[in-house]
Amino acid sequence: METGARPLLLLVFWMLAAPARPGSEGDGGWRRHGPGTAAAVAEEERCTVERRSDLTYAEFIQHYAFSRPVILQGLTDNSRFRALCSRERLLASFGDNVVRLSTANTYSYQKVDIPFQEYVEQLLHPQDPASLGNGAGTGVPFHWHGPGFSEVIYGRKRWFLYPPEKTPKFHPNKTTLSWLQDTYPALTPSTRPLECTIQAGEVLYFPDRWWHATLNLETSVFISTFLS
Repeated sequence: METGARPLLLLVFWMLAAPARPGSEGDGGWRRHGPGTAAAVAEEERCTVERRSDLTYAEFIQHYAFSRPVILQGLTDNSRFRALCSRERLLASFGDNVVRLSTANTYSYQKVDIPFQEYVEQLLHPQDPASLGNGAGTGVPFHWHGPGFSEVIYGRKRWFLYPPEKTPKFHPNKTTLSWLQDTYPALTPSTRPLECTIQAGEVLYFPDRWWHATLNLETSVFISTFLS
């Protein structure tokens, strides 16, 4: 589900499970509780994307902008924006707005338009990890485009990244979760992607034409800026 505010600013919400607990301030009201809400997947054994909290502009240009991804910590204070993205505030502001849902594969054949409030209140429920529907384990399969930044506002999002010269082996009509379960275990250390789970408040930068796939480990709200 995507809501675009400006040409280069894409605000993306993956609401992935059952009704939130009233008064859950730390998670914005998006975290799900109760039977069936356990994540279908876990974080990686070892993050292979460098984290930096003291990166200067000169270092970014020299070491990362054109060569490899990096996770930026303490970059901005998004507390005001974070408050605006709570479940309660978004429903109050945009509940009547129509959003477009699409299938989570490369070609996204099926698209459905639905009011945002109806999506949140009726379509968000715990997922059986074997069903590949709503719930923890949804995400976007491998694709590439120009460089960009992606910040997690709520939740956790696991990323898999390959440089442009290494095309990953994946089926365009299967989800990232399917790839993780069926293909990932057979990969040798030299053929595995760079990977890491991005936490709330962290920003991932990825360079131009880098292959990447994502997997939501829980209810996630994130904002991405794509550079032209």
